[in-house]
Amino acid sequence: MALLLLSLYAIVIVGLGLWSARFVRRSSDFFVASRQLGPGLIFASMIAANVGAGATVGVAGLAYEDGISAWWWSGSAGLGSLVLAFWVGPRLWRLASRHGFFTTGDFLEHRYGPSVRTVVTVLIWLGSLSILAAQLLAGAAILGAIAGVPRWLGSLIGGGIMTAYFTAGGLLGTAWVNTLQLGVMVGGFAIALPAVIAAAGGPGAMTAGPGLPEGFGSMLHSSGPGSGWTLLLLVGPAFIISPGLIQKAYGAASERALKVGVALNAVALMLFAFAPVLLGMAARVLEPGITDPDSVLPHVLTAELAPWLGAIALAAIFSTEVDTCDAVLFMLSTSLSQDLYKRHLNPGAGDRTLLRVARLAAVAGGIAGVVFSIYLPTVVEGLSIFYSLLGVTLLVPVVGGLLVARAGSREALASIAAGVITWLALRFGGLASPWMDPTLVGLLAATAAFVVALRFRPATAGAG
Repeated sequence: MALLLLSLYAIVIVGLGLWSARFVRRSSDFFVASRQLGPGLIFASMIAANVGAGATVGVAGLAYEDGISAWWWSGSAGLGSLVLAFWVGPRLWRLASRHGFFTTGDFLEHRYGPSVRTVVTVLIWLGSLSILAAQLLAGAAILGAIAGVPRWLGSLIGGGIMTAYFTAGGLLGTAWVNTLQLGVMVGGFAIALPAVIAAAGGPGAMTAGPGLPEGFGSMLHSSGPGSGWTLLLLVGPAFIISPGLIQKAYGAASERALKVGVALNAVALMLFAFAPVLLGMAARVLEPGITDPDSVLPHVLTAELAPWLGAIALAAIFSTEVDTCDAVLFMLSTSLSQDLYKRHLNPGAGDRTLLRVARLAAVAGGIAGVVFSIYLPTVVEGLSIFYSLLGVTLLVPVVGGLLVARAGSREALASIAAGVITWLALRFGGLASPWMDPTLVGLLAATAAFVVALRFRPATAGAG
C-alpha cells in the first residue's frame, strides 16, 4: 500500500511540475518566479525547503541518542530564519529589486567584485552536493523500508523525481509543488505522532523511563559539538545566509510578503521541530536496539503503526525529502548557470540560452547528488558538512557587506580563507578537542580575518 501511495504521489508532483513549465518562458520565471510570490507561496516554499532529511530522518536519529534536546536542530533553523525574515532578507530583497539580482552571487559581485563571487560559488556548489546527497539518502531509507530497494536504487528514484519536476518549472513550479508537499507532510505527521506516542506509553515514559540516558528529557542537554544546544552554532547561521533561501526571498512580490512568509516559516519550523524528536524518543522506548540512526524513523513507523497508517506517514516523510531536494537543486542549477556560466564562460548569453543552461545544470546536479549519496555515511554527516561550510564561507561576507560600507574583496576573501581553512583543520585534521566546535571556531576566525583586513585597509581604498 505504501509503495502504491508513493507511486501515485510521485506521478502527481512530476505532473504538477511539468504543468507549471508552461508559465516558465524567461530566465526570471525560472530563477525568481518573476518576483511575484506572495506570503503564502513564500511560506510554503521556505518550509518545504527547510523540512527535509535533517529535520526528519536525521533529527529522529539524534533524538534516539540525545532525547528532546535534538529539538535544537530544526529549532535553530527557525531562529536563524527570524533573522533572515526581519533583517538580512529585507535588505537583500531591496538590493535585488533595484539591481535585478537573481542569485546571492549577484549580490557578492555587486558588493565585492567577481573574485569573491567565483570563490563562494565553487565552495557552495561543492558543499551543496553533500546536502543533496543527504536528502536522497533519507529518501532511499524510506524506499528501503517500504520495498526493500537498495540504497543506490532508492537514491536514483528520488533523484529522478525531483530532477524531473524542478527542471521543468524552476522556482515557480516548485512553489506550487511545495504547497502540495506541505499538505502531505503535515497530514502524515498529524496522524502518526499521537499513535506512536501512545504506543510508547506517553510523554512520561519517553522522558524519564527506565534505561533512558541521563539528560534525555532536558532541552539543555548536550554531549558536545553537534549535540543539543550546540546545534545552534552549526545550523543557525546557515539559515540566515543560505543562497537557496535568499534566492527564494528574491522571488517575493514585496518586502512585506517576504517578512510575513519567512517569519511564518520560522514559527512553523520551531513548532514542527518537536514532531520527529518525539518520534525518535518513542523509538528509543519501543525499540532500544536500533544501531543505524538513519533507520530509526522508517523503522518506528513501519513497526509500530498499522500498515495503512504507516504508509501515509512514510509518504509524508518521503515528501519532505523530495521537496528539500528541489531546493538544493535550485541552488545548484541557478548558481552554476548565472554565477559561473554567464559570468565567466558566456557573458553575452541570451535569456533562452541561460534558461537552457540552468535546466541542464539541474540535471547534472541531480546526477552528481545521486552518485555522492551512495558513498555518504549518514544523513546528519552530509548535512553537517554543508551547514558548516555555508556558515564559515558566507555569514561574515554577507553580514559584513550589509553593515560595513568600505569593506571590499580583500576583507571578504580573507574572511572566507580563514574560516574555511580553520574549519577544515578542526573538522578533518584531528585538531579539535571534544568541546571545540569546528564551526564556531571557523566563524570566529572568519570574523577576525575580516576585522583585521578592514583595520589595515588604506583609508582611501574603495570596495572591490
